[in-house]
Amino acid sequence: MQRFEAGDRVRIDIPDEDDPDFDRLHGHFGTIVEVWRDDADNATGDERDRYLYQVELTDGETASLRWRDLRPAASK
Repeated sequence: MQRFEAGDRVRIDIPDEDDPDFDRLHGHFGTIVEVWRDDADNATGDERDRYLYQVELTDGETASLRWRDLRPAASK
């Protein structure tokens, strides 16, 4: 089940403060620019893990994230 698609606005919400990307990315906003499919779901058993989302942040930086680190951005 693909939760997001290209063009969706998202907020990065990394739940684990020990995650190496927490300080750099948590709380930032961006837009999904690409969705890649891989076989990570084979390792986790969760079909949502087969999607890797390429997010362009508002500062122009990009990050590749899984569904568990993304939330829909609140509408303004």
